[in-house]
Amino acid sequence: MADIKYEIIQTLAVLSESAKGWKKEFNLISWNGREPKYDIRDWSENHEKMGKGITLSKDEIDKLKEILNGL
Repeated sequence: MADIKYEIIQTLAVLSESAKGWKKEFNLISWNGREPKYDIRDWSENHEKMGKGITLSKDEIDKLKEILNGL
């Protein structure tokens, strides 16, 4: 598998933390030098390891916000 390059542009929120120190974070991330997108996933303490997550564009975040506001 090819190396995935990422740069955390901004940490927007830490949503939770596990007993092992991994944090579920909401970040703005640039993947492989592309335009930053919004991202929710688990990260190890030093951000060297990551879990599965979801990456959303600005339009997708706006739609999700609309849905969540309606709950």
